[in-house]
Amino acid sequence: MFKDLIDQYNWEETEEKIYSKTAQEVENALTKQGRLTLDDFMALISPAAKPYLEPMAALSRKYTQERFGKTMQMFIPLYITNSCTNHCIYCGFNINNDIHRIVLDETQILEEAQAIKQLGDFQNVIVLTGENPKVANVDYVRRALELLRSYFSNLSVEIPPMEVDEYEQLIDAGLNGVTCFQETYHEARYKVYHPKGKKSNYTWRVNSYDRMGLAGVHKIGLGVLIGLEDWRTDLTMMALHLRYMEKTYWQTKYAVSFPRIRPHEGKEFQPNSIMDDRELAQSIFAFRLFDHDLDLSLSTRESPDFRDHMTTLGLTSISAGSKTDPGGYSVYKSELEQFMINDDRAPEVVAAAVKVQGYEVIWKDWDLCLQS
Repeated sequence: MFKDLIDQYNWEETEEKIYSKTAQEVENALTKQGRLTLDDFMALISPAAKPYLEPMAALSRKYTQERFGKTMQMFIPLYITNSCTNHCIYCGFNINNDIHRIVLDETQILEEAQAIKQLGDFQNVIVLTGENPKVANVDYVRRALELLRSYFSNLSVEIPPMEVDEYEQLIDAGLNGVTCFQETYHEARYKVYHPKGKKSNYTWRVNSYDRMGLAGVHKIGLGVLIGLEDWRTDLTMMALHLRYMEKTYWQTKYAVSFPRIRPHEGKEFQPNSIMDDRELAQSIFAFRLFDHDLDLSLSTRESPDFRDHMTTLGLTSISAGSKTDPGGYSVYKSELEQFMINDDRAPEVVAAAVKVQGYEVIWKDWDLCLQS
């Protein structure tokens, strides 16, 4: 399990190593032939790489176009419940926040699906829940997937970590991918951000990716919540995790997201580590140079200008028209958001912005009938 590997890495020593990287080490990584190492990634993510954003961007664009062509996949999130028993201090679904909790029933889930189909030709949907084992359990999520698979060809989930056999049940119901944010790889600080609830178990969460791999999940998405701890160190630990997963579960595809903390309901959390737009761009470039085959995703947390600017520089998928509240697409009042979105453009506007840059919008690139 990955926990055994990451225990061999000291957070403070890794952070010091990143911040001691030199311009020469950055140049070595940029000119290296063959696959980059974790040490190369540290150089590209370090402060020493800041003057090298243009060559990093050029390589990121080159490798992305070689692997994916001039395409951009569109996806949309579908929240089916905001019921949660966790105490995550940065999240609008925190159990202590005084918001109306809702668990969509079968009729409401179908109404959401129908409303999404009115927004555009979406085929890639990610289903999300809060963490409440009594309601957002494997039976509830499985039934939601069964209902949705007649509307969408590609179903992913962002749900609480599960057991191997539970992931297998979801695969049987039409699941293609699982996204899970580790939030932070700093084990000691992880408990500060997750003081109570099942999510407070660091080992259970960090090993959930192994359980996904063992279950045979087709695509696994990783991410850290940028703003909790030093982002360079967290991203380096995630790069370590990615390499471990690729070596251990080599038949699985992988994706990386870059969620920066956004305002939310309840007591506002102030980030401990700030990443500006240039640094976010640097992070995207670093991951593309580290792994040419990665799906790199950017959500509506980010501004329209930034997302448009990054379209040709390394991204492969973006969301559009997103609602982060259960029932947000249909007749229910939008008042239960997990976080406030930053890009509220309609899907057709986002698609047009992609096309004007000479890229093709991909609404569908997966179907269960293609699975071997």
